[in-house]
Amino acid sequence: MIFSFFKKRKEEKREALRLKVDLHSHLIPGIDDGSQSMEESLRLLKGLELLGYEKVITTPHIMADAYRNTPKIIHKGLHNLRQAATKEGIIIEIDAAAEYYLDDGFEDLLKKGDLMLMKGEYLLFETSYYAKPMQLEEMIFAITSSGYKPIMAHPERYRYVKDPLKEYSRFKELGVLLQVNLNSFGGHYGKDAKQKADFLSREGMIDFLGSDVHHKKQVETLEGVFTSDAYADIFKHNTIRNNILL
Repeated sequence: MIFSFFKKRKEEKREALRLKVDLHSHLIPGIDDGSQSMEESLRLLKGLELLGYEKVITTPHIMADAYRNTPKIIHKGLHNLRQAATKEGIIIEIDAAAEYYLDDGFEDLLKKGDLMLMKGEYLLFETSYYAKPMQLEEMIFAITSSGYKPIMAHPERYRYVKDPLKEYSRFKELGVLLQVNLNSFGGHYGKDAKQKADFLSREGMIDFLGSDVHHKKQVETLEGVFTSDAYADIFKHNTIRNNILL
């Protein structure tokens, strides 16, 4: 009886830590720097399914100077990916939004309102890794003023953040939700990103966790992260919202 009790508690704890939804990946083949073939996309989906995900919201880049994706392009790619996944017997739910780069092109898209969102309200965005946009706060205000909830992708990877407590706290004050890449906790993106990810975890600033999967290696390293102490610690200090996107 005692063994059964502790086994049940262990299973309940594991379930509480399980992410059912991934909200950041690049799985639609050939439209950005992620998967480059349908075969690769299907391998990545199978890997995420094996890790326990029930749903993926894949988020192709939209960047004026590099990836000029549109809702039409993304929806077409999503349709093809869903069809191929069904034929392969993959049952994970597949949806799509976008990862918007905050550039002049984004301002035009925001004004038009033709955006790829999660649950009709969450907008995933990124910035340059090295240079903080001069109008960053103004653009965040424009997003929230338009009625959207901004999610900053991988804040731990921005090298321009020199005073983490001050700068991340300011983002939170502006209403920004923070999405940390899981593989940052395993050092996949380098020492600086890992240190900032650990900081955000300790300070209870993380709202979402993402795979940011582009290729097979990133799926493989996720398994190690999920069994790490750093991963368990995230849930001690942060309210992780991924599963509200089911």
